[in-house]
Amino acid sequence: MLKLQVNNETNRLKAVILGIAHQNGPTPKAEEAYDPKSLEHILAGTYPTERDMVAEMDAFKTVLESYEVKVYRPELIPNLNQIFTRDIGFVIDDYFIKSNILPDRAQEWEAIQYLIKEIPSEKLITAPEDIHMEGGDVILWNDHIFIGTYKGADYADYNTARTNMKGVEFIRDLFPGKKVKEFNLVKSMSNARENALHLDCCFQPVGKDKGIIYPGGFLDQEDYTYLVELFGKENLFHITADEMYQMFSNVFSIDEKVVVSEQRFTRLNNWLTEQGIVVEPIPYHEIGKQEGLLRCSTLPLYRG
Repeated sequence: MLKLQVNNETNRLKAVILGIAHQNGPTPKAEEAYDPKSLEHILAGTYPTERDMVAEMDAFKTVLESYEVKVYRPELIPNLNQIFTRDIGFVIDDYFIKSNILPDRAQEWEAIQYLIKEIPSEKLITAPEDIHMEGGDVILWNDHIFIGTYKGADYADYNTARTNMKGVEFIRDLFPGKKVKEFNLVKSMSNARENALHLDCCFQPVGKDKGIIYPGGFLDQEDYTYLVELFGKENLFHITADEMYQMFSNVFSIDEKVVVSEQRFTRLNNWLTEQGIVVEPIPYHEIGKQEGLLRCSTLPLYRG
């Protein structure tokens, strides 16, 4: 049986599913783009190549394994983008919750069935189809569960809106002992600098009591204020709109003292170092062109 345990973002990582970039298909057509940043690079002719993405993911795997993390990979399905495993599902405590993702991406679930079969049936949770949620919107912080959502009446018009309020309520009902707080996020289909695709695109805890935050990612000012009051402004690294676009908040913690970060994130990496956190810098810029970065590429199974 597969051991599951995750209750925050920074406990020592022991096991994770890391996506793969092999045989992920041709460059999508503009009408096939799931997000505005991918669309931007498709139209500009700068969409990342498989060779570059495989090299970046190999660098990530090397760092994870250097810390004795067990790294699982999805089974290969040719002509399918399988990089962003965070969207497939997520672990809360010792439960694996299957995400209801975009229909075009349903095959990605099939690629991890060899692991899902190792989970006891009572620990595997599947939500009804009208309940939408993706792992990038779910951030764990001990007794808190932070969930990104979009509350607009036009939710169905945005393929960048990935978690609905039914998803928030579903998690709230599953974990009555947790403090579940939703965050209404800014969404755009056309401007990547005005789109918080998931909560981890504008906020993520690091270390023991610190976090990275982009105030402009929240539609409601009180949501940003909530996090400032909870963490303390002095403990939050505030990023700019351009840094949000580059995905500064989408780094990945191996433990409270080690963060894997994009090597170009100089301002953030310097701040992390000042906080006593070891930064493991790797190239991940090309994968970032798809509006996903290091956290998006991982599905932690066990932290302890």
